[in-house]
Amino acid sequence: MDGLKRGSAAIVGVAESDLGQVADGMSVVDLMAQGTRRALDDCGLSLKDIDGLFCATAQSRLSVLGLAEYLGIDPKFIGSTIVGGSSFEFHVAHAMGAMALGLCNVALIAYGSTQRTIGRKQASVREVNPYETPFKPFLPSSAYALAASRHMHQFGTTRDQLAAVAVAAREWALLNPAAWEKKPLSIADVLSSRMVSYPFTVRDCCLVTDGGGAIIVTSAERARSLKKPPAYVLGCGHSVTHANITSMPDLTVTGALTSGKAAYKMAGLGPADIDAVELYDAFTINTILFLEDLGFCKKGEGGAFVSNGRIAPGGSLAVNTNGGGLSYCHPGMYGLLLLIEAVRQLRGECGARQAKDCEIAMAHGNGGVLSSQATVILGAPSTL
Repeated sequence: MDGLKRGSAAIVGVAESDLGQVADGMSVVDLMAQGTRRALDDCGLSLKDIDGLFCATAQSRLSVLGLAEYLGIDPKFIGSTIVGGSSFEFHVAHAMGAMALGLCNVALIAYGSTQRTIGRKQASVREVNPYETPFKPFLPSSAYALAASRHMHQFGTTRDQLAAVAVAAREWALLNPAAWEKKPLSIADVLSSRMVSYPFTVRDCCLVTDGGGAIIVTSAERARSLKKPPAYVLGCGHSVTHANITSMPDLTVTGALTSGKAAYKMAGLGPADIDAVELYDAFTINTILFLEDLGFCKKGEGGAFVSNGRIAPGGSLAVNTNGGGLSYCHPGMYGLLLLIEAVRQLRGECGARQAKDCEIAMAHGNGGVLSSQATVILGAPSTL
C-alpha cells in the first residue's frame, strides 16, 4: 500500500455483537450498532467522536447509510467497499489512508449478519453465471472444493491433512467461551461426517451463524491517550484476482501471495516475525493455501505443515486462536472477527487461548471464492 505510513493508525476499540443465533427481530444494522456501542465502550470514545464510517453486508445494499441514520451521525468520510469477507481488511487500509489525508480522525468499521436466523438463501442471493450455473455447483462449497481437489492432485495433499485444520480450529474453540462449537473433534469425526462437496464433509466447512461486530480505528497520536494499548497498523496489502472460480488463474495460488508481500514490505517484517495468525478459514483448504501463500511454508507443503498439531494449541504456530470460521463463528462475512481476535491477542486478553509473548499479529481476509485477499499486520506498542 504505497503512500501509507507504518504505524500511523491504530485499532483502539474492538467488540463482537451477539453471536450464534440472535434474538428474533434483530436486523443487521441492530447488530452493527450493538457492536459499535461495545467497541466504543472498549476504548472510551463516544458516538460524537466518530467522523469516519465503513461497513459492508450482503443483506443491505446501502448499509453505510442505514448505519449512519441508526447511530444519528453525519460522518465526514464514508466507505462501503464490499468484496466479500475480506472487505474489512480493505476498510482498515482505506481508513488509514483517509486519516493520512485529514479526511477523518476516528473511523468506525462495522458488520452484521442474521443469516442463520433468516436462512442463508435469503441472506445472500446467488447471481447467475452462464459458465457455471448450468452445472449446478453447490456454491460456495463446490468452488473451494475445486481448489482443494486440485491441491490434492498437484501436491499429494490428503483428506487427513485437511481434517487436521478442522481439528486444530476446534481445539482452539474449546478454549474460547464465545465459540459456537463445544464438542471435541477428531480427524476420524471429520472424515466420517456428511459429505458436502468432495473432498469436503460438513466439518471441512465453516459454520452458518448470525453475528457481527465493530472496530474503532484512529490516528497513532489519538490512540496513545485511550483506555487500552493500541494495536498499531504496521502493514496492509490487498489483491483481487477473479470473481468466479472458473476464472481463477491458478487454483492452488491465491491473491494472498500478493497481499502478503505488500503487507510485509510496509511493515518491514516477514512470516517469522508473526506471533499469532488469524486466517479466513471458510473451508479447511483456505488455511493451507494461505499459510503457503503468506510464506509460512512452501507451496505444496501446507498439508504437511498443519499436521501433528502444529497449528493447534501448544503447537509451534498459533493459527485461528478463537476457533475460526470452522468452530467459533461464521456470520457470512467473517473478516471483521479476524481483526477483533488479532487485537485481543496483542492486548493479552485471551485467557486460555492466549498466544505466548504476542507482539505482532496478522489478520488475513478472504472474499468471494478465493477472489479477494487482504492482509493486515498489527503490532503492540513495543513494535513501533
